[in-house]
Amino acid sequence: MKGQKGYALAQAIHFERLPSLAAMWRMLRRWQQLARQRRQLARLDAAALKDLGLSRADVMQEAERPFWDDPLKK
Repeated sequence: MKGQKGYALAQAIHFERLPSLAAMWRMLRRWQQLARQRRQLARLDAAALKDLGLSRADVMQEAERPFWDDPLKK
């Protein structure tokens, strides 16, 4: 029947595999944190970078990473 196609499609979606709202909120907060940290890192002067043992090239490489690229994600 015509009306059953949409129903069958809805049945195929596995809602238990979707992240919870809390998990999505944590992910968005982490992305915001990463973006902020990378902006702050890019604004450091040469003396601060020297103290950290980083070159300007290292900083630019990190700052240009997309916000969703999380080095701590497992």
